[in-house]
Order: sequence, then structure tokens, then C-alpha cells
Amino acid sequence: MQRNWRIPLMHLLLCVMSACWTALEVRGSQPEIPLSVVKLWASAFGGEIKSIASKYSGSQLLQKKYKEYEKSVRIEEIDGAKLVKNVAQNMEEIFRKKAEATRRLVEAAEEAHLQHEENPDLQYEYFNAVLINEVDEDGNSVELGGEFLLEPNDHFNNLSVNLSLSVVQVPTNMYNKDPDIVNGVYWSEALNKVFVDNFKRDPTLIWQYFGSAKGFFRQYPGVKWHPDEHGVIAFDCRNRKWYIQAATSPKDVVILVDVSGSMKGLRLTIARQTVASILDTLGDDDFFNIIAYNQEIHYVEPCLNGTLVQADSTNKDHFKEHLDKLFAKGIGLLGNALTEAFTILNEINQTGRGSSCSQAIMLITDGGTEMHDDVFAKYNWPERKVRIFPYLIGRESAFADNLKWMACANKGYFSQISTLADVQENVMRYLHVMSRPKVIDHEHDTVWTEAYVDSAQLGENKGPNPMTTVAMPVFSTKNETVRSILLGVVGTDIPIQELMKTIPKHKLGIHGYAFAITNNGYILTHPDLRPLYQEGQKRKKPSYSSVDLSEVEWEDTEDVLRTAMVNRRTGTFSMEVKRTVDKGKRVLTVHNDYYYTDIKGTPFSVGVALSRGHGKYFFKGNVSLEAGLHDLEQPDVALADEWTYCNTDEHHEHRHLTQVQAIKLYMTSRKPHLKCDRELIQQVLFDAVVTAPLEAYWTGLALNKSENADKGVEIAFLGTRTGLSRTNLFVVPEQLTNQDFLTAEDKEGVFNADHFPLWYKRAAEQVPGTFVYSIPFSSGGENKSVVLASTAIQLLDDRKSPIVAAVGIQMKLEFFQRKFWTASRQCNALDGKCTISCDNEDIKCYLIDNNGFILVAEEISQTNLFFGEAEGAVMNKLLLMGSFKKINLYDYQALCKEYAGSSDSTQTLLDPFTTVKWLLTELVIFLLEFNLYSWWNCDSTVKAQRAQRTMMVPCDTEYPAFVSERTIKETTGNIDCGGCIRTFVIQQIPSSNLFMVVVENKCDCSSAPPVTMEPIEIIYILFINQINISHNESLKCDRLKFQKDRRRPQSCHPFHPEENAMECGSANALNFPLVAILFPVLSFLISR
Repeated sequence: MQRNWRIPLMHLLLCVMSACWTALEVRGSQPEIPLSVVKLWASAFGGEIKSIASKYSGSQLLQKKYKEYEKSVRIEEIDGAKLVKNVAQNMEEIFRKKAEATRRLVEAAEEAHLQHEENPDLQYEYFNAVLINEVDEDGNSVELGGEFLLEPNDHFNNLSVNLSLSVVQVPTNMYNKDPDIVNGVYWSEALNKVFVDNFKRDPTLIWQYFGSAKGFFRQYPGVKWHPDEHGVIAFDCRNRKWYIQAATSPKDVVILVDVSGSMKGLRLTIARQTVASILDTLGDDDFFNIIAYNQEIHYVEPCLNGTLVQADSTNKDHFKEHLDKLFAKGIGLLGNALTEAFTILNEINQTGRGSSCSQAIMLITDGGTEMHDDVFAKYNWPERKVRIFPYLIGRESAFADNLKWMACANKGYFSQISTLADVQENVMRYLHVMSRPKVIDHEHDTVWTEAYVDSAQLGENKGPNPMTTVAMPVFSTKNETVRSILLGVVGTDIPIQELMKTIPKHKLGIHGYAFAITNNGYILTHPDLRPLYQEGQKRKKPSYSSVDLSEVEWEDTEDVLRTAMVNRRTGTFSMEVKRTVDKGKRVLTVHNDYYYTDIKGTPFSVGVALSRGHGKYFFKGNVSLEAGLHDLEQPDVALADEWTYCNTDEHHEHRHLTQVQAIKLYMTSRKPHLKCDRELIQQVLFDAVVTAPLEAYWTGLALNKSENADKGVEIAFLGTRTGLSRTNLFVVPEQLTNQDFLTAEDKEGVFNADHFPLWYKRAAEQVPGTFVYSIPFSSGGENKSVVLASTAIQLLDDRKSPIVAAVGIQMKLEFFQRKFWTASRQCNALDGKCTISCDNEDIKCYLIDNNGFILVAEEISQTNLFFGEAEGAVMNKLLLMGSFKKINLYDYQALCKEYAGSSDSTQTLLDPFTTVKWLLTELVIFLLEFNLYSWWNCDSTVKAQRAQRTMMVPCDTEYPAFVSERTIKETTGNIDCGGCIRTFVIQQIPSSNLFMVVVENKCDCSSAPPVTMEPIEIIYILFINQINISHNESLKCDRLKFQKDRRRPQSCHPFHPEENAMECGSANALNFPLVAILFPVLSFLISR
């Protein structure tokens, strides 16, 4: 019995011990972070930091001052339809003036040419853009140079220019004193007077120019051009989009490239360059495809079999990348290739999927044994609607007659290309043939280009400025007009910035904006357009000029807005959008109402986006003119640089005026001859009066030595809905931690042409009366970090109330963090001995904002880091609990790293024998032509091909942003870290966008993957499986094939019955004795 009793006793003891361990385990799994203590810390810190922000910003005083006017102001709902109509009319007026200036140049050029008699022996000294102000070793002016007065001019980006004369630029590979060029330069001197007169009539004009069909470029005002490091200026005006669009009509082009065995070596290199040069002459209104042929047909891009694609920069670059993959073998069956090309063009013409205008076949070959008249008779005769442009590669002329016959029989032009240096000039000849119908019709069609950045014409101190060009062709009006002579193209540039000046930004609201697109749906202007590789650099992205509206307004998945605008309709559209701010790291969700209409006389459409709520309302107040001007002229007041209160560019005498000076002149003079926005001026005067008391308030704080003793608060600032801002420094400028804030370098922090300051935008989306805090991402280094705090000022207490202003402060990060750590040491213990604080090693304390970025952490290196990278497990749990939500965003203008390895062509050139062959071939050609440019050009090409590096290339990416859930104020959670339970508490900081996160530090959760904001490239895999192609075509192939809605240009001149089709080219004349000596060597080398 005793034994039996002991066994249950041992069992009982084991049970008790087990229960104790279980209790301990359960106890260990419960939160050890008292929620009440964290709430106390959050409340203490929130109260302290809001008190500082309110006091030094003067937010309560400003709110009170606006409230005093509450009953006297008038609130209006913005009429979006009326607003966009006014914007369109203002832009239309700008475009009309520029078109009139261009037309005057056309008339002057044609008259000057009519009066000029060609003189092949003409000697004429002109101002060459490269040679002006250059001297020789003896100090004398070089030929075609001479003394040319240049003075800096802020209207031309501070470039040194001559407002009385133009200069002439001649491409490097052309002779400066060629008789054709000298004659053209001589008669076009008459344009100088018109250039100057145009600028006097319209001082907003910038560059005016004439691009000659002979190759020279006359530019006003005169400016010195500088060659690159190789002594070369590659610019050829005839290769610019404004020239090509004005000279020719939209076209469908099929390029046939002979890749038979005889095209090996240098010939194939020249052929590739010829194709690339042809592609460079195609614009957004053109369509093309490239077919390589030998005994078979090979589409350079296999997935585009039997169709044409739009010649935008993205598609052209895609095809250029494929040119290096061409290799020569077999025999060339041209008949099959011609049949394929005609079939494509005929089908495209019938379906209307191309340009529905001119059509051409470009044939690049080293020979043609047959004339293929049967193919032409079947597909092209008698109408001859498809022009044939054969390019004979190499110096052999045995097949020249056959190829020339093809050109003459099909209204084309034959050219022979022997060297790489010959490519550009010979390719350009087809443009003059394509322009014949337009010349005979004498149609001076006005063309407008898409937005582009011409960095070469900009100063060193300013970044590239997008612009559009208006251009018109210039024709000969002499009796020989029947010969279809295109003299050239005149044009003038229109900065997009000038268009932005017409937009009443105060009517758009905080999140509103205006935008414009072309007939192809490409962006002319939009706040989300990013044309540069990196902010502050001048390097342009390859496809920056063909960014589609659907790539920035990507939430419109059905392209409703884009389709309506491309088709030049007037109407409205609404959708919820996600607008990224702060360098794409934060997201604001707003509901936009879009209003759109066309800009008459142009291929463009314009739209405005107004955000619902406060963005749809504007208010008007009145103050006396005397009081308004007095307060506006105070030293702490500034007006938005890129807003137009008065247009000081329209008259030369007003150029020196500041906006404040212009406002005073406009409001106090009887006839100031200034065009100003009276409504905006009245409201900015109102804001100046209402905000004036803050100057004295801030000054009082600054003078009180007992306040801000440790200089933790550095700046107080405010901005109003009219672009007015005031600032006050509590420290001397040299002691500012962030020197860039509120300066032009801080692009997101100031009023801009297309956006309100970031601190203003974010404050507007906070609950009224609360502050938004953040560390600027541009702040560099631990010792230079600051925290910005801002809050919005509302006129009324409802959602329809407009946001009238925002105020804030800049404080040192160290000062801000010290306040946080002090608050986190508080507790409710009567003896003051706290059992827990953020100093404890058992817990980690963080302060994060509503987008998950860390403002305070124990590890200084984690400051401004995304919380998910520091605490991946906790962030994942917060997402699961709904405290934060993840928003997927898309960037169709992103850049991704790509390794630029060696291409097929590089492999060929690096082969020892091939390199020797190349060198000897070039030597032979050099002896034939004495062409140094060709030698240099090839050499640099080889060097470029050998370079292997990592480079940034355009790509599409998907990336996340994170936003806190406003309704969740506090919560607790547990995380299982490999059997160890880790608890955390998250508590909102009152009256802010901040959260305190306290996490237990007992468990090792480092194995949990971090939550990052890294973008992921969207990969479009090219799938070419001929068996399953109908079912498994890749997304990339679909994207290449897919054509969004576009509106064709109204003007089309495909052919004319009076054309002189017998002007169709000739073979190059050769020095036959020299060729007879060198030809065997050349033939042997090229055939290898």
C-alpha cells in the first residue's frame, strides 16, 4: 500500500511541476509591454512636439486671421469645363503667334531665292557657327570666322548670343565652301531681317532657324557652336524630326536588307548603318518593318511577321538592337522579298493600320541581276503608288543600271554607298523625292513636333527644357518648280514652360494639374513626365519623347481618357488615382475629375485634373490695394517663381521686372501695357494682408532669448493657395542644417509650374489641426538631417472648404529625437522608478510615419529607412492585421541595370583576321576617297562596340508603397519566431501622422525576410514558338504589335501626276585607273 501511494505522489509532483512550466510558458507568451505605458509615452511626445510645431509655426494665429474674414469671402466651385476651355484658348494664341512668325520666314526665304541667280564661282564670307571668334597662331581671324559680338542673355538660358545676326552651321562631313552651300547661305542672309523683326513683334520667341536641303543650318540669334571631344559636330538639320515632318508626308516603309553571302564584312557593316540612318528619318506618324533576305525571308523581329509598327523611338531602338544579329550567307532572291514587301504594304493600306499616305520600299543590296518587272507589274503598275529606293552597297557598278531602272520605273531614287561616310548624305536623298508631291502642290503644311529636349542649345546652369517645334517647308517659286525643288524647312521652338505660364495654377488646387498630348497620345506636358536619367543631369532617356498618356495615367485601364483626347473630343472623365510624391516613395490616393478639349490649329489636346473635395473650391477675398501692396513688398514675402501673375516676357521693357514690381506697375498705372491675371493678383494681395501678422509673431519669438535656446527649431514657413510664401529664420543662414530647403534645388519643396510644395500637399491630406512630420529624403548625412512639420489651414470646418494655406517648421533631427527619448522614459509610478522604458535592452522603440519610414530608432543608421527593412516580421504582421496596407504602383518610365556585353558584330571585329581585313579595307577606301571622316567614324565605332559596361536602360517596374489605416489608433500583436513568441505594440502619436512601435527584443527574428520597397522589373519574355504561336504569343510581342488609337495628320501628299520621275539618281563616278589597281585587293578582302 505504501508503495502504491508513493507512485501517485510522484505523479502529483510531476503534474505540479508541469503545470508550473506551462504557466511560465503561457506567461511568457503574453504581452509584457504595457499598452497603457506606451500610450502615455505617445501622448507625452505628441503633446510636446505639437506644442513646439504650433508655437513656432504660428498655425493657430494664421487660422484665427483667416477665420476673421470667413463671413466676407465668397467660395466658388471651380468650373472645370470652362477652365480647360480657357487654357486651350490661351495655348492656341501662343501657337498661332509662333506659326505666323514661321510663315513670315517662309515668304522671305522663297522671295530671296527667287531673286537669286546661282553662281558656281560665288565667293562669300559668312559667319560659321563653329569658327566665329576663332583666331590662328598669328592672332588673325580664321576664314569664315571673324569677330562676332556675343552677349549673355537670360531669355536664352544665359547663353551668349547676338540678337542682330544669325550664324550658319555646316555638318562636319560637308565642305564649308561648297558652291551649293555658299549660294544657299548667300541668298538666305535675307532671313536675318525677318528673324530680328519676328523677335521684336513677339519677344517670347526663342530659337528661329532655316534648315537647308543642302545641309547647312541658319540659326537666330547667333550663337557659337562647340565640337565634341573628337572635334565633330554630328548635327544635321535634315535628320531632325521637324525637318522630316515638314518636308514629307506620313509614310509606310518596308526596308529590305540583302544578307546573301556576298554582303559579308564591310558591306554588311555599311548596310546596318544605312538601315539605322533610314530609321532615324522616320517619325511618330510613320510605320515600318525590316526584312532580311537571302534564299529565304527573315523578319528582323520575328514576332512582327507581316505587319508594320509605328516608328516611335522605342520601336526604332528595338529594331536597331536586332541589326547586329544579321549575318550574311546563301544567295539573294530579291523577287521573293519584293513580293513580301508589296503584300504587307497592300494589306496595311486596305486595313488602314498604317499611315494611310505615302508608301516606299527601301532596298539595300550589293547587286541585282534581274529587274523584277513582273513583280512591279503585278503589284505597283500603272499607279506606282509604292516608291522604290535602291541603295547599292560597295564600289562595284555592274548592277547599278538594273537598280537604277527599278527606282526610275517606280518613282524612286537610286543611290550608291561605298563607305560609312557616304551613308548619311545618300539616305537623305529619298526625303527630297518623297517631298515632290508637296512641292508641286505648293502646300505649306504647318507641322508640330512632339515634346523633345535639345540639350545642345541650353546653358550650363539650367537643365534641359522640353519644347515643341512649329515648322513649314520652303519651296522654289522659280519656273523650274515643276522639277520639285525643296529649298528647306523653317522653324521656331516653343518651350513647354511658356505653355505652362498660361495655366491658372491657383484654380487647379493643391493636387490638380494641367497636361497636353499629341495626336499619337504622347505626352507634350505632364507633371509625371521624367525625361532625364537622373534629376539634375542633362542625359535624356532614349524614349522620353514617346511616353504615352496611358503610362502616367495608368489607372485608366480602358484608355477612356486617352482615346477621347487623341480624337480631339471635349468632355469629362473621373477616376480614383494614386499620385506618388517625395521621389515616388509616398502615395496619395485622390479622386480626380478630368476635363479635356482640343487646341485648335494644332494636333494637340489639353486637359486639366481637379481632385474632389477641397480641390474643387476656390474663395475670393478683398482688401484695399494700398494695404495689399504694402504687405506684398515685405522682405519675408516671395511669390512662386514659375507662376505667372504678370507676363513680363511680352515686351522687352518689362523683362527686368520682378513679379512684385510688375504687379505694382499693373495695379497703379493707367496704361501699363502688361498682361496680368487680375483675379490672381487680387487674391495674392488678400493673402499678403492676412498672413502679415506672422512676420511680427515670428520676429518676437526670434528676439526672445528664452525661447528656442538650443536652436532646435531653425525655420518657420508658410505658403498660400496663391503661391505666396513667407519664411523666418531662427538661426543665421550659415547654421542651417538643411541649406537646400525652400530653394530652387529643393524642387519638391517649393511652388512649381506643375505642383504645390510637398509639405503643403501632405498637410492638406491630414486631419485638420494635425501636423505631418517627415525627414526629407534629399537630406544627406547624419549630421545634416532635419524634420519638417506642417499643417493645413482651412477656411471652413467642412470638406468643401478650400485649403487656404499651410504652415510649418524645420527642426533639427537630433532635437526632435531627443524629445522622443525623453517622453519614452515617463511612467505612472508614484516613486518615479519606471519598470520599463525605451532605455531597456529588452525592448526596441521606433517612431515611424504613416508611410512606414523611421524617424527615430536606437540605431542611427536606420533613420529614414523603411520600417519593413529593419523589422520585416513586425511589418508583415502589421500588414496582416490591417494596420498598414500595401499599394502596388507601376512605373513605365523606370530605369534598370543591364550588362552591355559584346554583340555579334563585336565578336566579328575582334577576330584577328577580320580586324586586319577591316583595317586594310578602310585603307583602300581611304586611298580611293581621301576621306578622313570615314576613317575616324569607323574607329570610334569599333571602340564603342568593344566597351563592355553596366548601363541603365528604360524598363517597366512594379513597386509597393505603404499607407497606415487611419481608423486604427493602437494595437498589439505576437510573432512566432521559430517557437519564440515576440510581442509588439503600435500606438498612434496624437495630432500627427506618426506611430510609436515598441517591440520585444527577446527573440531572434532575423530569419524573417525584410519587407522592402524595391521595384521589380516587369519582364516581357519574347516567345517564338512557331507551332504554338497563335496561342502562346508573349506579352512583349503583343506590346510591339499593339497599336493604340491615334489620329492621323490631316495633310497627305503621296504622289502627283506632274512629278519628274526620271530624276531618279545615278551611280557614283569612279577613278577607274586607281580602281583597276586596287579592286582585286578590295574584292578579295570584302568577300572573305
